[in-house]
Amino acid sequence: MSENKLLRIGSGAAWWGDRVEPAQLNAEHGDLDYLCFETMAEATVSAAQVRARRDPGFPGYDTYLDDRMRAVLPACMRRGTRIVSNQGWINPQGAARRIVELLRELGIRGVKVAAVGGSLITDRVLELAPTILENGQPTATLKDTLISAEAYMGAEPIVQALREGAQIVVTGRVADPSLFLAPMVYEFGWDPLDHEKIGAGSGIGHLLECGAQVTGGYFADPGLKDVPEPWNLAFPIAEVDAQGNVTLTKVAGTGGAITAQTVKEQMLYEVHDPANYITPDVVVDFTRARIEPLGPDRVRVTGLAGKPRTPTLKVSMGCTEGFIGEDMFFYAGPGALRRAQLAKKILEERFRIVQLDAEEVRIDFLGLNAIHGAATPPDAPEPYEVAVRVAARTRTREEAVKVGREVDGMAVSGVGHTGKRVPHQERTREVIGVWSSLVPRGQVAAHIDHFTS
Repeated sequence: MSENKLLRIGSGAAWWGDRVEPAQLNAEHGDLDYLCFETMAEATVSAAQVRARRDPGFPGYDTYLDDRMRAVLPACMRRGTRIVSNQGWINPQGAARRIVELLRELGIRGVKVAAVGGSLITDRVLELAPTILENGQPTATLKDTLISAEAYMGAEPIVQALREGAQIVVTGRVADPSLFLAPMVYEFGWDPLDHEKIGAGSGIGHLLECGAQVTGGYFADPGLKDVPEPWNLAFPIAEVDAQGNVTLTKVAGTGGAITAQTVKEQMLYEVHDPANYITPDVVVDFTRARIEPLGPDRVRVTGLAGKPRTPTLKVSMGCTEGFIGEDMFFYAGPGALRRAQLAKKILEERFRIVQLDAEEVRIDFLGLNAIHGAATPPDAPEPYEVAVRVAARTRTREEAVKVGREVDGMAVSGVGHTGKRVPHQERTREVIGVWSSLVPRGQVAAHIDHFTS
C-alpha cells in the first residue's frame, strides 16, 4: 500500500448480540478495505464450553455467524473488502468451514479463509499460570471448577494469515484492538516491535472495537447529550494513514453522531490507566492524544502512542460457580409498594420453610432500589408500579429451582393483586466465574489453517 494512501477499516460488531444491519451498511456503502467483527465478552468462551458440554450439536462458534456473513459477504467479496473476525470462539476451524459453505452457496469461488487457533490453553494453564490476579491465590485452587482457559493473542497471527493470502480471517480469543490493528500492520508493513506505531494502531482499534459507542450509541442522555436518529446508528469507519493518525467517520445519511465528546468517552471506556492500556501487542498511551473535529461526523485523532509490550499475556479462566435461580412478579396502582414489601416478607419466610440453601438471596424492587440497593434514599418517591425481582445464588441446580417454585406460589397464595408471568421461560442458569492470570508470551503458539471456497 502506498505510504500516502488511507486505509479504510470499518466496524462490523461490538459484541455477540450486536445488530447486523449497520455491518451490512458498512459493507455495502463504507468503501472499506477491511471489515472487522468483535463478538466476544470475558465469559464468551467459557459459556460456549458449557453449552458444548450439554449440547453436542453446538458448533462452538458465534451463533449469529450465518446472519452476519450472509449480510456482508456479497458486498465485501464484490468490492474486495477483507474480513477479520473473532467469531470462531472455541472452534475457529469450524467457523472457517462454515464461511466457506456460505461462500459456495452464494456462488463465490476461490476465496481463501483462514482460521487462527491456539488461544485455548485449558490443559496447560495450571502449569503456565501460577497465580490468580484477583485474589493472589494459586491457580491450582480452580482445578475442580475450571471449564476453559484462553490466552489473549495479538495481531501477529492475523497478519501472517493475511500475508498467506487470506481474504477472510476468523479467530478464537484475540484481544479486541488487535483485530483492527492487524490490517494496519499488514498494509503499512509496520514492525510489530515499533511500539509507537503499534500503540497508535491499537489505540485506533480501541476506538473501533465497541462499534456504535463512538457513533453515539450508549451515549444519549435526552436534554443533556442528544443524538440524532439513535434508532439508525451506523458503525464507525476509520481512515488510517501510515503514521497511525486516524479520522473517524461513518456512512453518510445515518443517525448518531461522531463528535469530540463521543470519541473521548470511547477512548476512556474500560481504560483503568490512560497512560498504560495493556494489550498483547503493546502498552497504549492515550495521554498525548489530540482530538480535532473536522466537520460533521468527522473527528481526527493524532498523537496516539505506545510503550513496549509486556513479556506475558493475560489468560482468562472460566470456572463453574454454582447456579442462579431468578424470577419476578408485579404490583401496580396505589399501595403497590406496601404490597411488594409484604410479598418480600412472605418469600423470605417461605425460603426458610423449604430450607433454601443459598449463598446469597436478593429481593429487589425494580424502579425503587434494584440498582442502588442500600444506598437508595429513604425518602425516595413511592412508585406507581413495582416489579419484584427475586434471585438466589446456589451451589446446585436443585436449590436454584426453589426460587421459581416459591414465586409461582405467589400467584394464588400471596398478596392481593399480584401480577405473575406464566413460567415458560428458563428460570435457572449456571454461573460462570471469570478469573485472570498471566502466562509467558512464548508459551502461547498460534496455528493457522487455510480453506478455500
